[in-house]
Amino acid sequence: MSAVAAVAAVAADPSVRSPLPVLGRDVAVPLVTGGEVTYAALDQAASAPALQRVWDDVAAYAPYYGSVHRGAGYLSQLSTDLFENARRTVAEFLDCRADDQLVFTRSTTDSLNLLAAALPDGCEVFVFETEHHAALLPWQRAGRVTFLDAPDSPAQAVETLERALAARDPHGPALVCVTGASNVTGELWPVRELAAAAHAHGARIVLDAAQLAPHRAVSVRALDVDWVAFSGHKLYAPFGSGVLAGRADWLRDAEPYLAGGGASRTVTRRADGGVDVRWHETAARHEAGSPNVIGAYAIASACKALTEAGFDALAAREEALVRAVREGLADVPEVRFLSLFGDDAPRVGVLSFVVDGWNSSHFAAALSAEYGIGVRDGLFCAHPLVRRLLGGDTGGTGECGAPEAGALNAIRVSVGVGTPEEHVARFVRAVRELVRDGARWSYRTVDGRCVPDTSGRP
Repeated sequence: MSAVAAVAAVAADPSVRSPLPVLGRDVAVPLVTGGEVTYAALDQAASAPALQRVWDDVAAYAPYYGSVHRGAGYLSQLSTDLFENARRTVAEFLDCRADDQLVFTRSTTDSLNLLAAALPDGCEVFVFETEHHAALLPWQRAGRVTFLDAPDSPAQAVETLERALAARDPHGPALVCVTGASNVTGELWPVRELAAAAHAHGARIVLDAAQLAPHRAVSVRALDVDWVAFSGHKLYAPFGSGVLAGRADWLRDAEPYLAGGGASRTVTRRADGGVDVRWHETAARHEAGSPNVIGAYAIASACKALTEAGFDALAAREEALVRAVREGLADVPEVRFLSLFGDDAPRVGVLSFVVDGWNSSHFAAALSAEYGIGVRDGLFCAHPLVRRLLGGDTGGTGECGAPEAGALNAIRVSVGVGTPEEHVARFVRAVRELVRDGARWSYRTVDGRCVPDTSGRP
C-alpha cells in the first residue's frame, strides 16, 4: 500500500475515530513559518492529555473538596468516601486479589521506590537493562541487583531470567522487575511467562505497567504478578497520582515510606521522654500526609472510562494508527524504526525511529516548529536500551544544525485513545517532506535543546 493510500485508509475507517475525547484537542499553536495549526500531541507515552470525562468528574467534585480521614464534617466525610471508593475502583480495574493492598502514590517512579524501600533484608533484585530508569534505578539503594542483558525475543527474555534465578541463593528473598510494554519500542513483554519463571524459583515479580495500563487490560490475577505500578499522568488522569498494588506482607512489614499523620495509629510519650508509634498495617501505612484525593479520583474516573470503552476496541484502533505510521513510511529508506523483538512484534502505540542524515533533536524541533507536531527526542529515560538499539555505548546528542548520523538519540511518536487520525496523517506527511526537502527554517542549540533560530532569516 502506498503512503497516501495507507493514510487515506485510516482516515476513512470509522473504527479508527477517537471514542474518548481528551482535553486540548482543539488547541492551536503557532508555526515558525507563519500561521497556526491544531496541535498534534504525539508524545503520549510521556504524558497523556486528560480525558474530557476525567476533567468533568474532577470539576464536579471540586466544590465538595475536603480533608480525607481527618474530619467529621460533611465534605470531609464525602471526600473520604470518594477516596476509598476510588481505591476500590482501581483495584477492580487491575483485577487485584482480595487480600492485596493498593497504595496511592505520586507516580510509577514513586511506587517502585516505595517497594524498593520495603524489600526484606537480603533481597536480590533482577532487572533487565531495557527498563525505564524508574524501574532500573531504585533497587540499588535497597539490596543486591543483577542487571540482565537485553533479550532479542520474548522467549530469550524468559530463558535469561530463568538462568539468572537458577544461579541465585534459593533460600533468600528475590524480586524481579519487568515492564509490560517498552516505553521505547512499544513492544509487549511476556509478563505471564516471566512471572511463572520467577515463582518457580521462589522469587516475586513487580510489573511496571506505566506503558501497558493505558493501552491494554491489566489483570494481576491472570498475569500472576505480585505487584503492579502505574501513573495517572499516562492513564489520561494527569493530576499527580500513581498506584502500587499487590501483596500486603512486604508493605506491612516495612517501615512507613513517609513518617507522619495518617500513617500512624497512635503516638504516645514514654517515661524516658521519647515517643512510641504504632503504625497502620493497611495501605495508610505508606500514605502519610493529606492524600491527593483529586488525583486518586481522577485515576478511578479514567479506569472506569477505559473499561467502559473496552480495551479490545481501543487496542484495535491503536493498532490501526501504528500500522498507518509504519506503512506510510515504509518506502522511506532513511527512516529506521527501533525494535528488540522484530518489526512484527506485538506492541502498544509507541514507535521510536531515527532518520539517516538527521540529528534526532533537529528533526523533532522541525516537526514542532514547522508542522505543530509534538514528539519526543532523546534517550527516553532508558539510556542503556536506546544506546543498545542505536549500536553505541558512549556519545552525546550532538548539535542540532547539521547531519550527525552518529549522534546517540532517537525520535519517539506515541498515540493514545484521543489521538485523531488526522494527526497521524499529518505526521506521516511531515516526516516524508522533511526527509525529501529538508527543514524550511534554521535551528540552533540553546540550553541543550534544538530551537528555531529567530535571530535572522529562516
